[in-house]
Amino acid sequence: MDQRASPRNDQVASRDIKCSGSAPLWAPGGAQTSIVVTTMPTNRQIHLAETPSGRLAREHFRLTDGAMPAPADGEVLLRVLYISLDAANRAWMQGATYRSAVEAGQIMAGGALAEVVESKAAGLAPGDLVVADTGWQEYAALPARRVQKVERREPLTHLLSVYGVAGLTAYFGLLECGAPLPGQTVVVSAAAGAVGVFVGQIAKIKGCRVIGIAGGQKKCDWLTRELKFDAAIDYKAGPLAPRLKEQADKGIDVYFDNVGGDILEACLFRMNNHGRIVCCGAVSQYDGAPSPHGPRGIPGLIVTRRLTMRGFIFTDFGDRRPAALTDLESWVREGKLTVPEDVIAGIENTPGALVGLLAGENIGKRMVKVA
Repeated sequence: MDQRASPRNDQVASRDIKCSGSAPLWAPGGAQTSIVVTTMPTNRQIHLAETPSGRLAREHFRLTDGAMPAPADGEVLLRVLYISLDAANRAWMQGATYRSAVEAGQIMAGGALAEVVESKAAGLAPGDLVVADTGWQEYAALPARRVQKVERREPLTHLLSVYGVAGLTAYFGLLECGAPLPGQTVVVSAAAGAVGVFVGQIAKIKGCRVIGIAGGQKKCDWLTRELKFDAAIDYKAGPLAPRLKEQADKGIDVYFDNVGGDILEACLFRMNNHGRIVCCGAVSQYDGAPSPHGPRGIPGLIVTRRLTMRGFIFTDFGDRRPAALTDLESWVREGKLTVPEDVIAGIENTPGALVGLLAGENIGKRMVKVA
């Protein structure tokens, strides 16, 4: 990956030019002077250099210096503060999903928290904070209709985690799609990830028994110790089905699925009658070769156990966002909701940070601090 150094983008780079091997330049009257050459600020960007056919690697990206964008009428110039990293970033490289595909040569797509630097749009002013699909770059000029103004909350990172896509996805997916009742058993996969950490905690707040599925005993111990999950299962430690049967001995009422594949299949066979499966993601199929077969038990078990299997994205519930934020803020303030975040500094580290996320390095919401 091209790692060329560039000046800070919020400053104008300047340097003194002296004539090597000759006398200094002189101004009239004998005063020594120098010629100052200013260069326009640049905008560091990360492009998808090549569409991966197997596992994603840093070599699939390219860091370049782009031109500083200028907003047109109805647009705003944004300075990116934090880039959100999500497993869905990898899915976008495979084809269109709920958004268009990311093609080789394009700036890598991605959501971000940004600050308005210049505005040519009503309702937005310099200093306002917004969330938007800026792509992986330091500055972006976007139409005002494509950004969402957000209220400043500290720390700012919470605007991408608990008060952002991760927290709202967990909230609406669990409560609106899963509809758990007190005393019921909720199982969540990728339980130590950005969404899973909130799903489990919200389920506990609602009086449920919570079982997390995660990769590695260290993560499982952390889930039960720090987030107070009732149990956690390391899917890497052997066959999942018998351990799931042991921990969910009364069956599963709500399964919040972030991974798909074999884990979905194992949970499907433990579902109680009239259980709900919340389909949030399929990270097991995003990077590398997918399972040679789909989850068995579909549609048979869905019919015989009268299951509800529902997919969603958090924007389906946009009209209820203010109420959700009120609940989330209250739970954070009261100490009922812990907010684990994994912040990596430097836009040049974004490709490696995404590769690491797909390998399961992170606990909680991973993001990159750009400015």
